[in-house]
Amino acid sequence: MAVDKTQVLAALRAVTSPRGVALTDAKVLSEITASDGKVFFSINVDANEAKAWEEVRARAEAAVRAIPGITTAMVALTAERKPGAAAAPASSHQHSHGVKPVAQHTPHGAPSDSPMGKQASIPGIGSIIAVASGKGGVGKSTTALNLALALRDLGLRVGLLDADIYGPSVPRLTGVREKPTLNDAKKMVPIMRFGLPLMSIGFLVEEETAMVWRGPMVMSAIRQMLWDVAWGELDILVVDMPPGTGDAQLTLAQQVPLRGVVIVSTPQDLALIDARRGIAMFDKVNVPTLGIIENMSYFQCPECGTRSDIFGHGGARHEAERLKVPFLGEIPLHMSIRTSSDAGTPVVDSEPDGVHAAIYRSIGEHIKGRL
Repeated sequence: MAVDKTQVLAALRAVTSPRGVALTDAKVLSEITASDGKVFFSINVDANEAKAWEEVRARAEAAVRAIPGITTAMVALTAERKPGAAAAPASSHQHSHGVKPVAQHTPHGAPSDSPMGKQASIPGIGSIIAVASGKGGVGKSTTALNLALALRDLGLRVGLLDADIYGPSVPRLTGVREKPTLNDAKKMVPIMRFGLPLMSIGFLVEEETAMVWRGPMVMSAIRQMLWDVAWGELDILVVDMPPGTGDAQLTLAQQVPLRGVVIVSTPQDLALIDARRGIAMFDKVNVPTLGIIENMSYFQCPECGTRSDIFGHGGARHEAERLKVPFLGEIPLHMSIRTSSDAGTPVVDSEPDGVHAAIYRSIGEHIKGRL
């Protein structure tokens, strides 16, 4: 049974604000998106009232989840400070942006009042690593998926989370068209493909859907895909990050203890400038750089074997040496990597004995050793 916006509003009328006003009359609701059993919206309040509204957000999400036919509900709390307003008193129990309280610990080296003190390990997951890039178009998602498969081939239990909310690539790269289901504990069951549990916002929305979300909605979605998914027992969860150094990166670093980040760049100077920014950002939040990968490092003609350095060559290696971080390896620009990715059959799985699969596994060995 299809669920529409009218049914969602009817359920939200039973939820009251901290002042006792029905949520639908409190003038705090964003536009509600409801389709195919999935509902997304945010509650927009003043930052000074965020603590009082967190319980309301939780009740609103529970009310929506209780509607027959709902499979996924994401409700974010957007807490913005009005111009000229004083900051709300700091509290270790206050969680803005719809982030639910979790068990807390302070990672080694993080001050007790640091946002890193709000991190908590996800039960069953040994290590979480991010695959990131300073800019788009460098092949980060293809690299993340093939690295996950390479780590799988090294005998590790590996999962892959696609945290790129605005441009999820994992559904296309894996050929997955099905939707996640909910288990008895109301957690999403990841899609299994190539022996990897997979989760992506792209499994929940249509491929052409534009995710016109503000930062808090992105943060809420990432947190739900971390904590409200039945990942099972994993040695490593690989997180394919969106490009850049924004809300998604900070949310991940603040929510879970990242073991490290792998930076993907092409050899050209423009990409390397942005890669430096990515390394600097993760360094500021105490996440070590496991190494840099030079993707599209060179092109080797499949017909004549001639090698061409289309984007230059060696820039990522030199940058790694300059920054004193490990250089993990070079991945060529090759037709088989592109065609297998477009077909949803990544090269490490479709050509396990090929030269490119061997390159990814070599990089995986470096990462495994670093962990």
